[in-house]
Amino acid sequence: MRRRLAYIIFYSLIIVFVTCTDLLSQSKSGSYYFDGDEVVFEFDPRDYAKATVDGTAKKMDFADLEIYKVTVSGDFNKWSKKGWKMKKVSRFKYQLRKKIIDFDDRFTWEFKFLINNKYWAEPNPKEHNTNKIFQNIFLEEVYNLKMHTIQPDTEGKVRFYLNGYSNASRVILAGSFNSWDEQFLEMNKIDDGWELRANLPPGYYEYKFIVDGSWMHDPANPKKKKNEHNTFNSILEVVSTVTFKLEGFPDAEKVILAGSFNNWKENELQMRQDDDGWIIHLDMNAGKHWYKFIIDGKWMVDPANPIREKDGDGNTNSVLIVN
Repeated sequence: MRRRLAYIIFYSLIIVFVTCTDLLSQSKSGSYYFDGDEVVFEFDPRDYAKATVDGTAKKMDFADLEIYKVTVSGDFNKWSKKGWKMKKVSRFKYQLRKKIIDFDDRFTWEFKFLINNKYWAEPNPKEHNTNKIFQNIFLEEVYNLKMHTIQPDTEGKVRFYLNGYSNASRVILAGSFNSWDEQFLEMNKIDDGWELRANLPPGYYEYKFIVDGSWMHDPANPKKKKNEHNTFNSILEVVSTVTFKLEGFPDAEKVILAGSFNNWKENELQMRQDDDGWIIHLDMNAGKHWYKFIIDGKWMVDPANPIREKDGDGNTNSVLIVN
């Protein structure tokens, strides 16, 4: 953890120089780009042949559509139809600027443009070259701004499985981890169904199966949420085991870990004492977490972690980033 924290501090010291070089030199093609500490979304109807009519599979030609309103709608605003309204900056181009810090730590760049509150235009994920977008390691580390990718791995720890459908000729896995690509992740046929194994970083993911062209959520997974098409996406949460350690305090009777991940409960996560101090292991979701130790009733930040922030009440808390 110390090495990781030192890594973050180092890049925070050079953020000004990185911002001036890497971010400003990135290509401004595609449906979004970075400009300093802002994310800039851009929509140009000339880049799209057709839009999907909300709630149906019907396609609409943009040439036949009079556009009066465009909004950005995605995971980051719970697919709101009100969304974030874009500003018309030229005859065809619409633009919306947002501060990077406006996004939570699980933002995976999954979004669409909503035109006239009725028509959906989906950016092509192939527009975005993640090698160019994420040259700023500080932003990737602290804000976790990354498009999650997935690669099939026969030894992968995450198993996607669909029971039955023995007569299907092809089953595809699509989700937020690959921008809902309809071709890339072809599942393997096994004796009792279809499966695909992969490794995924900790995080929150939504996914579906495509059985011979028909989309469906995972019938064996009770965790699901309604999407913008009024159907359901299945939900997968991959966690990471994190070790919290407090060195010293050999005479303490009780040490508690409390943080944003457990609503700051003062008696739930009791640490155990070892030769060097106090320790506890937790399975945690990806993102940014705040925490403190409580030593015999006295609250304190982590002395080994220099990354700290103040909350709205003036309290200072230690910060942990889980990727």
